Amino acid sequence: MQKTVNQKAWFLVLPVFLLVAFSAVIPLMTVVNYSVQDTFGNNQFFWVGLEWFSELLHSERLHAALGRQIVFSSIILAIEVPLGVFIALNMPQKGLWASVCLVLMALPLLIPWNVVGTIWQIFGRVDIGLLGHTLAALGIDYNYTQDPLDAWVTVIVMDVWHWTSLVALLAYAGLQSIPQAYYQAAKIDQASRWSVFWFIELPKMQGVLMIAILIRFMDSFMIYTEPFVVTGGGPGNATTFLSIDLVKMALGQFDLGPAAAFSLMYFLTVMLVSWVFYTVMTNLDKKAGL
Repeated sequence: MQKTVNQKAWFLVLPVFLLVAFSAVIPLMTVVNYSVQDTFGNNQFFWVGLEWFSELLHSERLHAALGRQIVFSSIILAIEVPLGVFIALNMPQKGLWASVCLVLMALPLLIPWNVVGTIWQIFGRVDIGLLGHTLAALGIDYNYTQDPLDAWVTVIVMDVWHWTSLVALLAYAGLQSIPQAYYQAAKIDQASRWSVFWFIELPKMQGVLMIAILIRFMDSFMIYTEPFVVTGGGPGNATTFLSIDLVKMALGQFDLGPAAAFSLMYFLTVMLVSWVFYTVMTNLDKKAGL
C-alpha cells in the first residue's frame, strides 16, 4: 500500500518563514550593505569593499574589547556552571521545599536586564547602597565608578546573581531524569558520594550542561544592558565589552560603515565559538555514550 504524503503543512509554516525574513534577513542585508560602503551624508554612499573589515582587524580598540569580553565570559562560565551544579545537587528532590526552591531560583530570571542593572547600580553606591555603605563602614575602599577592579567584581557578581539560577534549574532537571535504580545500585556497591556524582550524576547531566554552557556563553559574550547601566563601560574603558563598544561606534560616533562591519564580525565570532563549543561537547557526549 502506497503511503500518501501531504505537503499542505508547509503552508502553515510559511508565515513563520516570512516573519523571520522580515525581522532578521532583511535587517541583516542592510547591515551587510552598510559594511561595504561609506557616506559623507545626504544619503549618498560609495563602495569601499572590505576596507572597514581590514581596519577593524588591525584595531587595537577592537582587540582590547575582545580581550575583555573573553576574560569576562571565561570567568562567568568558570563560576556559574560549577556553582549551578552545586546548588542543584543540594536542592530538595521532592516535596514542598522542592517547589519553594524552584520558585526562588526562578525569581532572578524574571527580572528584566535593565532593572537588574539599576538594582546593582543603587546597591553598590557608597552613599545610599546597602553593599557600598556596608563595605565603607567595614573600612573597605570600594567604589565601582572609579576603581576598575571594583567595577569588574560588581559586574561579575551581578551576572552570577542573575544567571546562576538558569544553570541550577537545568542541572536540577537533569538530576531528576536519573532513574532511582542507579542510586540503589551505587548504595549496594557502597559507592562514595563523589563516585555517585562522577560516574552517575555528571554523565547524566552532560546534555543539559551542554545547553547551559552554550546559553551562558552566548549571553555573556553579548552582554550589554547590565554593565552599561551600572558602569557605562567605565571607569575609563575597563568594562567596555564588545557590545558596548559597538553601540558607542554606531550611535555615539555614528560611524555606520565600521559599526556594520563590527556587528558582522561580532555575529560571526559568536556563531563560530558556539559551534566549536557544541561540536566539542557533542563529541564528548558520544564518547561517554560509547
